Amino acid sequence: MKILIIEDEQALYESILAYFTGEGNICELATDFVTASEKIALYHYDCILLDLGLPDGEGLELLTRLKSMNKKDGVLIISARHSLDDRLAGLDLGADDYLVKPFHLSELKARVSAIVRRKNFEGTNLIIFDEIKVDVAAMKTTVNEHPVVLTKKEFDLLVYFLSNKNKVVTKNAMAEHLWGDEMDLSNDFDFIYTHVKNLKKKLSEAGSKDHLRSVYGIGYKFSSQ
Repeated sequence: MKILIIEDEQALYESILAYFTGEGNICELATDFVTASEKIALYHYDCILLDLGLPDGEGLELLTRLKSMNKKDGVLIISARHSLDDRLAGLDLGADDYLVKPFHLSELKARVSAIVRRKNFEGTNLIIFDEIKVDVAAMKTTVNEHPVVLTKKEFDLLVYFLSNKNKVVTKNAMAEHLWGDEMDLSNDFDFIYTHVKNLKKKLSEAGSKDHLRSVYGIGYKFSSQ
């Protein structure tokens, strides 16, 4: 998953960063309103963890901006505000869930995972595409019920393709999804070619059809045709 943490409390954002990156997720951080605004305008995330009380602005305004851009990023509000009015305001503006501080990181992870499942996979951990089956929670892939061993990046790339099946995804979007905004998006995409090549090879050797097509000068398309 690719997660944006919008939080100014250092002890909390450091613990969230350590927890989610330790499980192989891509995490980015914004500790103020201006930085958060820039990130939500430039990048896409599986889930945004949004604190309402930022030092230079209001979190609900960020949520309003995000929805005005018609972006589909999942949003989980994390706030010390307990009032029903705050919860209803956040949910009415389009947040997917609301978690009151303090909370256990395991509960935060469960809430984030549930949002991503609802957004991308119709509420299920299992993705089935023709002969390919992917268990997102268990990080297992099979082709015609035969297991395929993928690296973390290859698995993330496959899930990304399946989340965007029948659409052309650009090389920039793929790099951003796999490495976050710290990735230098230069004209050298050898790292993308390598991961795509390895993924195609492993799926093919397991008996999969060639679903992945290169779209010249743009990126790739994953489809049945």
